[in-house]
Amino acid sequence: MPPPYEATESLYQGYPARTLIAHEAELEVTFVPSVGMVGASLTHAGDELVGQRAGLARYEATRSTMGIPILHPWANRLSGFSYSAAGRTVELDPESPLIKHDPNDLPIHGFLGASPYWELLGADADESSARLSVRLDFGAHPEYLEGFPYPHELRIDASLRDATLTIRTAMAATGDDPVPISFGFHPYFALPDVDRAEWHVELPVRSRLVSDARQIPTGETEPVEIEPGPLGDRTFDDGYTDIADPPRFVLAGGGRRIAVDFVGGYPYAQVYAPEDDDVVAYEPMTAPTNALVSGDGLQLVPPGESRSATFAITVERT
Repeated sequence: MPPPYEATESLYQGYPARTLIAHEAELEVTFVPSVGMVGASLTHAGDELVGQRAGLARYEATRSTMGIPILHPWANRLSGFSYSAAGRTVELDPESPLIKHDPNDLPIHGFLGASPYWELLGADADESSARLSVRLDFGAHPEYLEGFPYPHELRIDASLRDATLTIRTAMAATGDDPVPISFGFHPYFALPDVDRAEWHVELPVRSRLVSDARQIPTGETEPVEIEPGPLGDRTFDDGYTDIADPPRFVLAGGGRRIAVDFVGGYPYAQVYAPEDDDVVAYEPMTAPTNALVSGDGLQLVPPGESRSATFAITVERT
């Protein structure tokens, strides 16, 4: 009989990877540290539950997101190529190969997409869980500091216990200046062999961030109540705050339920469900879209201190 949990070396789409396995829960998650520490695969009973989209090679080449990627140093978009935060004004280079542009030519998803600089600290398992830890010394890379001149270190600890994957991200300010914190994750979920219209969604949100035509928040909010039910022909690309307790987003169908819990440190969410791709993304965010520019909801990590945020994904049969 295999042990209850394993942490194994693997290959995923040709890339060296690490896979955490919970045998009783029939759950496996694969991370690829050398390609942005992306969560490239999450399978339940052999079925893939995260959107592969164009795959790892495309992600590495073009930053076209897939799986469960981290978005840093900003989540989602900025309204332009300059911002002022923590006493500094920064001009981003629109021609930088690190920066991905959205359809309105705005910088999107930060510039850690597919970063090769994540360092594996360890991967192991015992009778209680399987675990993986990585770090990235952001301040050691001049090309990163050019666009975000705040030295810091990121650490991601992922653990698989029972039917739950927990991802904790910590940012430590390693320089002499405070560091703005506005990272997030963009997990793309899908339910195999279930029609999109039949996907059941639950969004525990009470306020929507009003946005302009470019999807940039205006600074206003409006109350919202989204009844649980089938996705149908609805689409989403909206930011939310005032998240209810428990802060649990749900996607269910075909006898399976995916629950995303914002455990701590994520007061904002983006929900993405386009009409042209069968995925739903429940995106935990430490700050709202465009926070580096607007300052809205933007927190600072003082020198020598750290801040962390945690979310969890639970997959169960229904």
